[in-house]
Amino acid sequence: MTTVELSGKVALITGASRGIGYGVAEALLARGDRVCITGRNEDALKEAVETLGADRVIGVAGKAHDEAHQAIAVERTMEAFGRIDFLVNNAGTNPVFGPIADLDLNVARKVFETNVVSALGFAQRTWKAWQSENGGAIVNISSLAGVQASPFIGAYGISKAAMINLTLQLAHEFAPKVRVNSIAPAVVKTQFAKALYEGREEEAAAGYPLGRLGVPSDIGGTAAFLTSEQSDWITGQTLVVDGGKFLNAGV
Repeated sequence: MTTVELSGKVALITGASRGIGYGVAEALLARGDRVCITGRNEDALKEAVETLGADRVIGVAGKAHDEAHQAIAVERTMEAFGRIDFLVNNAGTNPVFGPIADLDLNVARKVFETNVVSALGFAQRTWKAWQSENGGAIVNISSLAGVQASPFIGAYGISKAAMINLTLQLAHEFAPKVRVNSIAPAVVKTQFAKALYEGREEEAAAGYPLGRLGVPSDIGGTAAFLTSEQSDWITGQTLVVDGGKFLNAGV
């Protein structure tokens, strides 16, 4: 497979001061793109910008579900780079661990606001600012929890299933200008997911046919593919990236 250089293209990546979003930023920068990353923690975001390379990276701090933040992030990206070819909706939250029978409904609303509604908001603004006239691609970071039941993270899984359906709807409405796909990772070794493997990584990885948990670059490489010319005839799809974990579903 040949490498496609996309120097000059621009990506807006939400929730990218660390973890999967940071891995996506690294992958897109490696092929010559410029990026805007967002995150809630301003200090962490500044550090990420400096580490990634301030000559081709800007950061906009704020909460993903905040509509004012969404508007500012899109405006700042357009001001800095003059275009937004790619949107990667990675920002997410999972503030609760337990059965949904006991789930606080206000917490459920927060999960959906951050994981689903914010992704729609960013897609709408990116569409209006650039993509409706110029085209591009959107990648939504869903989860394996969005395609199968997952004990104790039910609210998160339901929100990620909604993101998959959002992907389908956006792919239908934004075609042919914009391709929209999603990635459904299993457990990736990040601060966000550490409760699922910390102190028991070998045990957790034993359920994966490929013998290990994911790392951010696994998802970064997939996002790079889905925003490249090599995926020009792919839209409305959810690509499960899970080390084979889904093979063992129900076993």
